[in-house]
Amino acid sequence: MYLGVDGGGSGTALCLVDASGRLRASATAPSAYYFAAGIGLVTEVLTAGVAEVCARAGTAPGEVAHAFFGLPGYGEASGDVPALDAVPRAVLGHDRYAVGNDMVCGWAGSLAGADGINVISGTGSMAYGERDGRGVRVGGWGELFGDEGSAHWIAVRGLAAFARMSDGRSPVGPLHRLLAEHLDLPADLDLVDVVLSRWKGDRSRVAALAPVVSAAADLGDAACRQVLDDAAEELAVLVRTTRRLLGFPRGSTVPVSYSGGVFTAAAVRDGLRARLEASDDGCELRRPLLAPVVGAALHAAALAGTPLDEAALHHLRSTTSGATSRGETDVRSL
Repeated sequence: MYLGVDGGGSGTALCLVDASGRLRASATAPSAYYFAAGIGLVTEVLTAGVAEVCARAGTAPGEVAHAFFGLPGYGEASGDVPALDAVPRAVLGHDRYAVGNDMVCGWAGSLAGADGINVISGTGSMAYGERDGRGVRVGGWGELFGDEGSAHWIAVRGLAAFARMSDGRSPVGPLHRLLAEHLDLPADLDLVDVVLSRWKGDRSRVAALAPVVSAAADLGDAACRQVLDDAAEELAVLVRTTRRLLGFPRGSTVPVSYSGGVFTAAAVRDGLRARLEASDDGCELRRPLLAPVVGAALHAAALAGTPLDEAALHHLRSTTSGATSRGETDVRSL
């Protein structure tokens, strides 16, 4: 069996897939985003998660044929890479694995490992594509000066819109009421206390406010509609840049898919599709074929030199969902 691990800012998903394309077990674990807590968090999360998914499949970590661990933040601090590469060895008890950034999981799942581009918008955002075995990453610079079009980016702009509505700089729209009710604010200025003092600007908690922005946009809030439209444009820029860097020939069709909870918002998804269709670079937005965590297992099989055949891929596609499976922010729900 092949083990796939898809990490993210909001949680970690794990699954085991066999050579026939049968999903043998799945499990979820807390986020392994380690920059604040240290690499010890990665060891803790993976040890518990791998033990659980193997137990559900009736196997042991040592019996996994090959594994791929997609970890959030991997490669973004080069000095941490050797330590991160070593963590799965202690968890599995063998060296039949590879470690990479979780962006690879999104690409492998959404396109079933085919050449093309996956754009990710969950807690953070980036695009990753492959062509002829060469991979390119664009974006994913973090919430302070990057992650454009992500749930965190959307939420921060929603918070700014609320502030402008509150003190009279902008017309009051539905966002003002929805956010105040969602956070149970006694007074508007208590938003500062909640987000900065209590939450300490926590990345995941801020990103989880993106559904409020989406809901307000659905109710006609002009400021929130603009935020979602701007998010679609930022994600389109990620795709266009990735396509250019990969050097797809002009006139060719470039499959593009997506992963992450932000794409549950029709305004973002449809806005991205419209922008890609309006360009002449051949980018074609497609629904994801498989979940990122299943993509991680597929990638593990390919790295082992035993990629799943068409019959196995068909079975996977017919029995599993392409939806996000590790608890990324869903911008449809409050």
